[in-house]
This record gives sequence, C-alpha cells and structure tokens, in this order.
Amino acid sequence: SVLRPSTLLCLCVPVSHSQITRLYSRFHSLDKGENGALSREDFQRIPELAINPLGDRIINAFFPEGEDQANFRGFMRTLAHFRPVEDNEKNKDLTSGEPLNSRTNKLLFAFRLYDLDRDDKISRDELLQVRESCLMYNRKALCTILSDQCRNDR
Repeated sequence: SVLRPSTLLCLCVPVSHSQITRLYSRFHSLDKGENGALSREDFQRIPELAINPLGDRIINAFFPEGEDQANFRGFMRTLAHFRPVEDNEKNKDLTSGEPLNSRTNKLLFAFRLYDLDRDDKISRDELLQVRESCLMYNRKALCTILSDQCRNDR
C-alpha cells in the first residue's frame, strides 16, 4: 500500500502530501474487499452518507457510468469537488481546463447529482424526488429528537 509518485502527479487535485496520505489511509480502511477499489457497499458503510438524503446520489458520483468500482484516483477526483473554491493555474483539470474545485466544476457536479437520468436536464420528477428524500430525512430526524426529548422528560 505505497503511494506512487505517478499516482500523485496525475491526480490534478489541489491537496498536500499529508492530505493525500490521510485520504489514502481512509480509502484503504473503506476497502473491505482489499482489492484497491471501493464498491458502492463500501461507501454505504460511511455513517454520514447513510443518513444523508442525497447519500445515494453522492455515492453514485464516485462511479463513472458502467463502473462498479472506484479506484483511489477516482476517489480523489470526486472528493476534489468538495474542497473550497480554487481558481489558480496549477490545479487545472486537463480535460476541462479548470480546477476540479472551481465554481463551474462544482456547479456541474451538483447538477449531475440531481440529473438522475443524465439527460442534461433536471426534470420536475427529479426535483420532487430530492424534495421527498429531504422531507423524509427531516421527518426521521424530528421523530428522533422528539422521542429523545420524551425519554428525557420522564
């Protein structure tokens, strides 16, 4: 489990060596199959994604169309969208000419989370699905809070 410089140079992700090492450690701990790649099930074990109403959509973002495994490079490229906005030259994505965490790429990433059928449009049904997921999540959270409060009031 050694990080190779060629892997680091090809990432096009604005992170420090210590951050890459930390993320590689996290990647390795999530890799339950110990095959150097993550499955959807590996991501579903992350508690924050399991409770997130958009968790399935975020998980899907790690997998290129038709793929069922995410390697470390893809893991890093997807996580780059969650980093603060950075518009400098050294962090450009070679395919789009902009940093992976630029405002434009963040917007495209977010758009793709909502465009479930990948037709480059967000339909009314797709928006309603997101709304319903968020409402269901909020109902569950409220029920948990209320049940905790009821137990504490006894």
